[in-house]
Amino acid sequence: MSQYKIEAGTAQHIGDRSEQQDRAALFSAPKAPGYMMAVLADGMGGRSGGSMAAEQVIRTARQNFELFSPLTETVEEMMKIIAHEVHTIIKLTGFSAEKQPHSTMVLLVITPDKSAIWAHVGDSRLYRFSGPNFAERTTDHSYVEQLISQGKLARDEAKNHKLSNILINVLGSSSNEPYITIGRHDGLKAGDAFLLCSDGLWHYFSDAELGAALAMNSPRQASEMLIKKARERAAGTVADNCTLAIVKLVTLPKEQRNYTVGKMGRAV
Repeated sequence: MSQYKIEAGTAQHIGDRSEQQDRAALFSAPKAPGYMMAVLADGMGGRSGGSMAAEQVIRTARQNFELFSPLTETVEEMMKIIAHEVHTIIKLTGFSAEKQPHSTMVLLVITPDKSAIWAHVGDSRLYRFSGPNFAERTTDHSYVEQLISQGKLARDEAKNHKLSNILINVLGSSSNEPYITIGRHDGLKAGDAFLLCSDGLWHYFSDAELGAALAMNSPRQASEMLIKKARERAAGTVADNCTLAIVKLVTLPKEQRNYTVGKMGRAV
């Protein structure tokens, strides 16, 4: 039996853009009690094209999760199917609409056996925290991350690199098939937390700042705080859409026992 309960929420801000092209959502699985999914997408590809692509990620994730059963497939298999279907639909839609829409994607599934499984395409990130402490995050599918892995760029130079927005892996590309990176953490416990976010948010924070915000606040409070601070730090720039989803595992409240003493009648 779980020794924690799940608190979760999503939030977003349009930034300084003319349109919100990010999407985020939380789902339960009708055929898989105890499973929950968080999904976030950052759409790109011109006006309306990006929002269409991100919306397709949410729609496909929801449809597949509603049909998901651990008796017939694994979470990892489902995530690969979602990525393949989204990629195909976005690419076909782009051809018919004469646009070039594409999207990032990050998925998180929490299972009833205390496991977290995640997958991502692009540079929308998942962070995992143990209490306020940073544990790990996904590695961006970006050009600068490729330079870092090749030893050609220092990590502290990556965030402000002039090509930091160039992605090497996205859903909907007309030239390359996407690949999906999957991660997993078992033995979940109260105090663990996950943050899914677009680059319009993570660009402005250190790992330690994000961990502290999640540990000290409810998902709603943390979302409000992070978006407000991101807007402050983006002042003077043309800031991107800012979107996040937070999933926290919190201690179950102690059972309140309420004993009342009534009068005992005596039988005669």
